Amino acid sequence: MADKKRTINVGLVGYQFMGKAHSNAWHQVPHFFDPALHPVMHTICGRNHAKALQTAERWGWKNVATDYRRVVSDPEINLVDITVPNNAHAEVALAAIAAGKAVCCEKPLARTLPEAKQMVAAVKKAGVPNFVWFNYRRVPALAFARQLITEGRIGKVFHVRAVYLQDWIKNPNIPLVWRLSGAVAGSGSHGDLGAHSIDMARFLLGDEFQEVCGLAHTFIKERPIGEMVEGLTAQVRSGQKVKKGKVTVDDAVLFLARFKSGAIGTFEATRFATGHHNGNSIEINGDKGAIRFHFEDFSYLDFFDDTLPAREKGWRRISVSAGQDPYSGKYWPAGHVIGYEHTFINTANDILENLAGPRRAFHANFEDGLRCQEVLEAVMVSHQQRQWIRIADVA
Repeated sequence: MADKKRTINVGLVGYQFMGKAHSNAWHQVPHFFDPALHPVMHTICGRNHAKALQTAERWGWKNVATDYRRVVSDPEINLVDITVPNNAHAEVALAAIAAGKAVCCEKPLARTLPEAKQMVAAVKKAGVPNFVWFNYRRVPALAFARQLITEGRIGKVFHVRAVYLQDWIKNPNIPLVWRLSGAVAGSGSHGDLGAHSIDMARFLLGDEFQEVCGLAHTFIKERPIGEMVEGLTAQVRSGQKVKKGKVTVDDAVLFLARFKSGAIGTFEATRFATGHHNGNSIEINGDKGAIRFHFEDFSYLDFFDDTLPAREKGWRRISVSAGQDPYSGKYWPAGHVIGYEHTFINTANDILENLAGPRRAFHANFEDGLRCQEVLEAVMVSHQQRQWIRIADVA
């Protein structure tokens, strides 16, 4: 057990999908790592007390709140973790920052670019530690890919092609959940999935987007209003007549990109890609080699070394579980693969190590979240204006 003098009390705001992922991370991180700060799961907050209590009992949170203001004002809480829908990110974060708390926030950083700018300005002024849960940065294969690219193993980058494909909302009877509301989510597949691809590209290349040209489309314009029951509304399932509401976000977004280094890229994010539950992939081609990653092959990285003799060239499928990445040796022996949930555990450990000091740059932070938000915004402006948009013109 870590020294009790080196603990940090965590308050989690939100208990749904990401709340579960984060709860597991805070619970598990001391079991696999030996963080300089030991997380104490102090309080979980959610508007539905019964559901928040259920989550607390399952994952080990000591206290339950139904108002986030109780969390941010509690003098015992040091770190506020935000997993609520996008429209509440700025509100909760700004309150936590004003209270002098360290803050970590799910992606995208905010619902809109102005909100993201406000959040970044606030953490800069207050000087509080800040983090964004871009968890794919903590995938061992992608951490290894960054090492290869940084070492120059693929040389000058020509192409980036990234796709994030899901199909969970293609059924028109799926209800109008919050992710389909522009007022709540800000965008659809673009911010939900595309934000990951944008951050992955920035992380791997160490480069910034210069300009983009985008296309957004909504396939199903109206959906049933009602509570989700096994993928449908209760009314649809029972055969009752249902009221419908307007979908106000994109279902799919595609865009072209130019990077400051001269590389070019193609990006696609959709929740209508039949046959894909979580098809997150990226490929990067350079003059000396290439890398590619598929989420379905989580523990593997494909690497092409174009500097080899012709007879030795070919894609190599590397099992990233034997010491290549920063997280090797923390879980199981080589060949015993880890999974999605471990990316959050890895992130939690990195956050704790950063908070332990001495303070050093952490990525992804709110600045990284803002850079991503600028690209998200530029793509939608491009779609609306039907032309290329420079990132500097929306920033």
